[in-house]
Amino acid sequence: MEKTPGAGVGDNGFDQSHSSAAYDPVPVLAEGEDEGGGRRAGRFWSARRIPAALVALVVLAASGLLLYDVAAVRADRPAMRWRRGLAHWLARHTVDDVVVLVGASVAVALGLWLVVLAVTPGLRDVLPMRRPSASVRAGLDRSAAALVLRDRAMEVPGVQSVRVRTGRAKVAVRAVSHFRELDDVRADLDAALGAAIKELGLAGQPGLSVRVGRAARKR
Repeated sequence: MEKTPGAGVGDNGFDQSHSSAAYDPVPVLAEGEDEGGGRRAGRFWSARRIPAALVALVVLAASGLLLYDVAAVRADRPAMRWRRGLAHWLARHTVDDVVVLVGASVAVALGLWLVVLAVTPGLRDVLPMRRPSASVRAGLDRSAAALVLRDRAMEVPGVQSVRVRTGRAKVAVRAVSHFRELDDVRADLDAALGAAIKELGLAGQPGLSVRVGRAARKR
């Protein structure tokens, strides 16, 4: 997120005068608790409805077609043309053929993709919040957290523009100051953003890195 009142600052809008600081996150808490003494809030799991629906449709169509063909053969009817053609094609091609190897590689890649989807939570853009009760579970979108922190940073005197990148483990802030000493601006940003991160109510508070500089002089 970025908010720049007045003239904009380019990507290379920092001169050689800058300072940075790191904010230490909250210490590790006891097993099963968050900093409010409630239950530990894990990450949100994605429902992944589209991959699940696609896999279900493919499996349903393939199973239905194969079951119909097996039932037809059991009823003394000839097997479907596609199954006879597939059997003849497999009889002519060995395991070390390029086409067979490519097909096997694609199947393995798809299988690994499905396994990864099954064992990973997803929803990386949602930060879990503290759980004061077992019946309450809330999350905060990263962009919303970045917006709150950006607005809080813009309230610090001397800040002209701010960029905030919110991650699961770290919040990176890059600010441009048009007056005041850089160390003073950075110290005020450390205090303001440190308090703002705590007020977000996140289950695992990320670290804070603040970098302050001057806008590049126009030639």
